[in-house]
This record gives sequence, C-alpha cells and structure tokens, in this order.
Amino acid sequence: MHFYLSMIIIILSIILSLKTLFVPQKIKGKQVSLENFLTLALIYATVMAGFGLLYYLLDLRGLWVLADGSMRLSVSSYERMATSMYFSAITLFSVGYGDISPIGIGRIIAVLEALIGYTIPAAFVTRAVFDHKKA
Repeated sequence: MHFYLSMIIIILSIILSLKTLFVPQKIKGKQVSLENFLTLALIYATVMAGFGLLYYLLDLRGLWVLADGSMRLSVSSYERMATSMYFSAITLFSVGYGDISPIGIGRIIAVLEALIGYTIPAAFVTRAVFDHKKA
C-alpha cells in the first residue's frame, strides 16, 4: 500500500511541477530574472528527484529498471538511491553516459524523462515569450 501511495505522490509532484510552465501568473516573461531562473531550477530538481525516486522504489520492489555493477543486492540502500538519482539527472539533462542502462519498464520511464528534459526549456521560453507579449 505504501509503495503505491508513494508512486502516486511522486507522479503528482512531477505533474504539478511541470504544470508551473503552463500557468501564466507564475512565470514573469519581462526579462531573464532570478525568479525565472529559480522557477526553472525548481522544476528541474522536482522532476529529477521524482524520477530518481521512481527508479529507486521500483528497484526496492524487486523490479530491476537499471543495469550496472552497483545495483546488486549487496549494495547499500544509500548507494542504490544515489545511483537512481544519478541516472535520473543524466537522463533528464542529456542522453546519458552509458555507464548505467535502463532495462525493462525502466526504458519507457527513461524515454519519458528524456522527453520531459528536452521539452522543459522550450516550454519555459515559450511561456515567457507569451507572457511578455501579454504584458
């Protein structure tokens, strides 16, 4: 039960964070500002942490979603969490280094995360331009 509740909370957090890009009152498009930068950084951090937690929870549940040498059962929970967060960050910000590979359902999750990672800047700039034109 806790597993499914955690999954729902994480997915809702990601969705609500991404929703910020589409709410005109939240992002001021007048200029590049500290507020805009912090908003974008917070969106990225939430999405990265959310996907990292998804990888980690699925791994704890026994569903192998990441393949590398450190994801064995003998590795501590902290190291597994760190690997999940690292993979999430690398997937969100780039196409990855190849040291960790998604497997099974992890491939679908990684593709979705990469897609989100590529569209966040475009959505952010588009929102800022539309808000600037309205002002």
